[in-house]
Amino acid sequence: MSDQMKQIAQRIRTLREISDYTVADVANFTGLTEADYESYESGVTDIPISLLLKLSQFFNVDTTTILTGESPRLNVCAVTRKDKGVTIDRAKHYFYKNLAYNFTHRRIEPLLVTVVPGANADMATNSHEGHEFNYVLEGRLRLKVGEQDMILEPGDSAYYASRNPHAMQAVGDVACKFLAMVIP
Repeated sequence: MSDQMKQIAQRIRTLREISDYTVADVANFTGLTEADYESYESGVTDIPISLLLKLSQFFNVDTTTILTGESPRLNVCAVTRKDKGVTIDRAKHYFYKNLAYNFTHRRIEPLLVTVVPGANADMATNSHEGHEFNYVLEGRLRLKVGEQDMILEPGDSAYYASRNPHAMQAVGDVACKFLAMVIP
């Protein structure tokens, strides 16, 4: 477990404790068992981005606050320069950068995702509430959503209900970069 994930887990625990909620309260809201929720809060299990979004809603804080410990301050326009953004270190298959981390009250989470060749070779899926939009910038992306399995090229996009199990994989020997818009 990375240091960032441990810090995020600690922030979530602290938010729960200072809000005077029990593990059962938060587990009930998120639809998790108490044991599953505790595995996230203790830092044993990687926290999916969808759960981070739910927790930010539950605790009435911005996702950036949970990710970084700092609150976003911009509410008119936020610019994120090339190769910047907040790195989200939460999955071994994908590398994320949040591109609007400093804008308050976001309605989507715009992420720059990089998948390196060979990562997620077994196409391990995840699912979460809401929708997702992916737009390929570089490389080729194998995207599996439910029973659909497709190859996306630069300029191709896919929009799907993210409650369906989905997985991504770079095709070939070049990393794939794509924009992912996670919509709770």
